[in-house]
Amino acid sequence: MNEAMGTWRRSCLCGEVTEAMVGRELTLMGWCHKQRDLGGLVFITLRDIAGEVQIVVDEDSPEDIRDKASSVRSEYVLAVQGTLRMRSAINPDMKTGTVELHTTDLRILSQAETPPFYIEDDADVNETLRLKYRFLDLRRQTMQRKMLARHRITKITRDFFDREGFIDVETPTLIKSTPEGARDYLVPSRVFPGRFFALPQSPQLYKQLLMLAGYNKYMQIARCFRDEDLRADRQPEFTQIDIEMSFVSEDDVIDANERYLSTLMREFMGVELELPIRRITWRDAMSRFGSDKPDYRFGMELFDISDLAKLTDFRVFSDAVSEGGLVAAIAVPGGVSMSRRELDDLALFVRRNTKAKGLAWLSIGDDKNSRGSVAKFCDVEFVREALARAGEDEFAQLLIVADADKMTVLEALGDLRLEVAKRRDLIPEDCFEFCWVTEFPLLEWSQEADRYVAKHHPFTAPMEEDIALLDTNPGDARARAYDIVLNGTELGGGSIRIHSQELQRQMFKLLGFTDEQAEMQFGFLLSAFRYGVPPHGGLAYGLDRIVMLLTGQETIREVIAFPKVQNSSSLMTGAPYFVAEKQLGELGLAIVAKPDESSLELGGDQPH
Repeated sequence: MNEAMGTWRRSCLCGEVTEAMVGRELTLMGWCHKQRDLGGLVFITLRDIAGEVQIVVDEDSPEDIRDKASSVRSEYVLAVQGTLRMRSAINPDMKTGTVELHTTDLRILSQAETPPFYIEDDADVNETLRLKYRFLDLRRQTMQRKMLARHRITKITRDFFDREGFIDVETPTLIKSTPEGARDYLVPSRVFPGRFFALPQSPQLYKQLLMLAGYNKYMQIARCFRDEDLRADRQPEFTQIDIEMSFVSEDDVIDANERYLSTLMREFMGVELELPIRRITWRDAMSRFGSDKPDYRFGMELFDISDLAKLTDFRVFSDAVSEGGLVAAIAVPGGVSMSRRELDDLALFVRRNTKAKGLAWLSIGDDKNSRGSVAKFCDVEFVREALARAGEDEFAQLLIVADADKMTVLEALGDLRLEVAKRRDLIPEDCFEFCWVTEFPLLEWSQEADRYVAKHHPFTAPMEEDIALLDTNPGDARARAYDIVLNGTELGGGSIRIHSQELQRQMFKLLGFTDEQAEMQFGFLLSAFRYGVPPHGGLAYGLDRIVMLLTGQETIREVIAFPKVQNSSSLMTGAPYFVAEKQLGELGLAIVAKPDESSLELGGDQPH
C-alpha cells in the first residue's frame, strides 16, 4: 500500500551524498534500482537523476522497517531516513561507493509492477519497446545524461546570445499557411469555418518583421513543425536556435556564430575551436566532396579525370565527356587490398543508392600493370597519372564514375566516399571538423513543378553582382546564403535577406507567383516593406542535431524526450488518433473516407 510523505523533506539527491555528510541524519527519496535480501540484512540501491546510493537495513533497524524493506521490489518509489556512514566494502563503480545510509525509517511512496525491460544502461532493448514505454526508458541514466546535456547546451546558448545583446522574443505558433517548403501541419478554425491556421515550419517571416520593427538582434529557442517523411536526423516537430540581426553582412552573421560555436565547444565539450572556421563555396564543396555538407574528418576527395578518360577506347568514359558530362574518381588509400567481392558490393551500392549507372575501378597490380574492371581500356600510365592527381601512392584503389550529367557523378562519388570511409574505418573518432558552405545557388529547377524553386527560401537575397542574372539566366544566380556543417552534418543555415520590395516581388515572379498570389500569401510582408526595412540576415540551427552530434548519438530520437517514429506517430500515446464527431462538427469538418482502423495499429511500425 502506498504511503504518504507526510512532513518528510528530502535532504539532498542520492548522487549528491558525500563523505563530508558521514554521521548526519539524512532523508533520501528515489526509485529502488536493486534490492538484495540476505535474511536479516537488506541492501537497496536507491536511484534518482543525480545517481545512486546504497541503503542498508540490518538487525539494528526497527523490525517493521526490516519487514517493509524485504517487500521492496525494483522501481518502487521510496523515502528513507537514516544515518550516513562509511561502507566496509567500497564500490569504486559508484559515485557514492564509499558511503551508505543506515536506515531508521522507510516509507513506500509508490509500488511498481515489473517493468517490460530492465532499467539498466546496458540493457539490450528493442527501440520500439523503448519508445512505447518512453517514460521508463527516460529513467535510465544514459537517457537522463542526454536530457541533461540538452538542458546544458540550451542554457549555454541562451546565456551566450544574451551577453551578445540578442533579445528573446516568442513568435506565434498559429500562423498563415505558405506554399513554399515542406508541407504544413494545418489547424482548422472553429470561429472561421473552412479556414485554417498552420503550425510554423520556422519563425522566418516574424523574425524579419522584428528587424523591420527595430529590434536589432533577435533569438528564440523555437518549436517548429514540418509534415515530411522522416530520416535519422528529422522529426515532424523539432527545435531551432533561431537568430536574426539588422544592418549586417554575411561576415557579421558568421563572426557572431563562430563566437557562439567556440563558446559552446569550450563550455560543453572542453574543446578549443580554432577560429576562423574554414569556408568553402557550394561549387567547390560539390566538386571536391560531392556534397554540400562536406566531411573534413578524412581525405579521399573527388578529382576530375575527364581529360584522361576521353582519350580511352572505353565508350562509357568518352561518351560522357563528349556529351558535356564528367568522369571523376576517388582514390582509396591502401585500397589495392580490396577484394573483388568488396568492389562488386560497392558497385551495387552505387547502382542502388545513386543516380549513377555503375562504378569502374582500377589499381596497379603486383606485375606493375593496370588491373580492374576497365583495365583493358586504361593502361598503367592512366592509373599512375590519376593516382598522382589524388596525391596517393600505387597502393591506392581508383573508384570511377562517369555520366553525361555532372551532378550525377559528383553526388554518386560523394555518397560513395562516405560509404567507403565507414566500411574501411577511415573516419577518426572524437574529431570535430566545422566548415561554412557559402554561395549556394539561389534557385534550382524543379522538373515536377516545371519552374524554379528557392534553394533555401524565397526571402534569401542574391549576391549583388548576380542580381542582373535574374532577368537573363536566373539559374546561375548565387545566394547570399551560408550553412554551418559539422562532420558532414548540417547544423544550421541562414542568409542575408531581401530587404527591397521590388526585388522581393521579382523573386516571387521567378518562383511562379502572380502578383495576386504574392499579395494573397505575403501581402503583409510586402506591405511592411513599404515602411523602411534595414538590411538584415540570420541563421537557424537544429538544436536536436547539435545535441545529437555533441553527445555522440546516431539519431535525434536519442536526444528528444518524446520523439515520433518514421510514420510521425507516437508509440507511447497512440497519437494521431480519432476525435469525436462532436469535435469535428464544431470545426465544420467531416471525414469523407473513413480510414481502416486496423491501419492505425501504431505499435507494429518499426522506428528507423
